[in-house]
Amino acid sequence: MSCPPYALERLGVVLERDPDDPKEAWGVLNPAAARGADGELYLFPRLVAEGNYSRIGRARVRFEDDVPAGVERLGLALEPEEDWERNAQTAGVEDPRITYVARLGLYLMTYTAYGPLGPRIAIAASPDLERWKRLGRASFAPDPPLLTDFGECANKDAVLFPEPVRAPDGVLSYAMLHRPAGDDEAQPGIWVSFAPADEVEQDPGRIIRFRGHRPVAFPEQPWEELKIGAGPPPLRSPEGWLLLYHGVSGRLVTGADLQPAVRYSAGALVLDPDEVWEVTARSREPLLEPETHEERDGIVPNVVFPTALDERSDGTADVYYGMADSRIGAARLRRTA
Repeated sequence: MSCPPYALERLGVVLERDPDDPKEAWGVLNPAAARGADGELYLFPRLVAEGNYSRIGRARVRFEDDVPAGVERLGLALEPEEDWERNAQTAGVEDPRITYVARLGLYLMTYTAYGPLGPRIAIAASPDLERWKRLGRASFAPDPPLLTDFGECANKDAVLFPEPVRAPDGVLSYAMLHRPAGDDEAQPGIWVSFAPADEVEQDPGRIIRFRGHRPVAFPEQPWEELKIGAGPPPLRSPEGWLLLYHGVSGRLVTGADLQPAVRYSAGALVLDPDEVWEVTARSREPLLEPETHEERDGIVPNVVFPTALDERSDGTADVYYGMADSRIGAARLRRTA
């Protein structure tokens, strides 16, 4: 299998925690991003308070010489309010990704709701990146041919494609990548599930109902041996759908929310444009791995975690990523061939 012809070049730190704001006591990290109707780029960072209590913020990115150089904070987009976003110990709306779906005229935010059952995928919608309406938790119809039933699984790292694709049964559908796993991380890879486009376009609230699940990718290389998960929304490329993802190596500590002995790196894979569950190219080595002080030292050390992507007019794209679960950096994605 070939390697995707892309490289990532660091641009620097974009956002660090405000030491005077208790909502950011444990860091700002793992943002979503999207361009508004005004042409501005908006960032939606995960804000973590003491006790791992997470909210989703909103900020406008400030550029200097065409490079992201900081943000203007604009308050909160979401905070834990529903029963399924809160539990006895803490609460969380975490690690958002935002996809603009032109056919629906909506921005769709996938995020992790950390409630009584642990992490589950939820979706919210907005017409303007300001007003957000929860559509609910994602549901997954059992798929007997594959013996897959994700209804009771912990699930994270969800992201939607920006346009409908064909499901395995041939039905034009909205597709979501996600990482279902049991407590023992028995399925530590990327899957894709589908919601029929005609149903969703009649009622966008049906985007939370998925079926037709297929495995996409699982760990292969030493730098991703523990688990992998999807990053920013898939990007159309000459080769197919380009997907940045994170891979984890090291050692998992059972029962720990903040893992001290893991290493997160970033790679890329390409999905077939007609059968998005088929991988046609994949990184053998990371495109980005924790090397700088900001990426190696933090709440969880040794983490680069890409979650947002901003396409540029020159064919490059800026990737926003979490650094050591403490701050947010940017890197420029370029073609190498």
